[in-house]
Amino acid sequence: MKEALIEWFVSNLGGKVGKEVIVFLISMVPILELRGGLIAAGPAFLDVPMWEAIPICIIGNIIPVPFILLLITKIFDWLKHTKAFRPMVEKLEKKAMSKSANIERYEFWGLVAFVGIPLPGTGAWTGSLIAALLGVKFRKAFPAVVLGVLLAAFIMTLFSYVVLGGVFS
Repeated sequence: MKEALIEWFVSNLGGKVGKEVIVFLISMVPILELRGGLIAAGPAFLDVPMWEAIPICIIGNIIPVPFILLLITKIFDWLKHTKAFRPMVEKLEKKAMSKSANIERYEFWGLVAFVGIPLPGTGAWTGSLIAALLGVKFRKAFPAVVLGVLLAAFIMTLFSYVVLGGVFS
């Protein structure tokens, strides 16, 4: 699914905006995030130089985090008062909270690991949502998410530029 979304961004935005803008936008999108951005930036797709791609993806992935941490519970509470959005919000909350055990137990380091280890359903968006729903204070959650994004950047850079780069070069 991620590859299809990356391919959509590349084919629909390619030629209209620069490769760096595509990588930045992919890094901001839930599900794809930095992981998708670095794959898109790598030799398999856009071939953006690694030292350009890393900061672009990190910044793109971190930009939504403060808004999620500070505003998502208020937005969800407001949306739960509407008939149309209540089921969607409750489903999102339930899905996020089903992945919250390690964050709840280890808080800071659990959040770092959840955001940083690239597994399906993890990342800065979901980690920030879980932290907000658990009531983790911003001053603790934000640095944990940033550290997780940096860990994910390291892992995904190795995967995108070393592993996939070896295959596609």
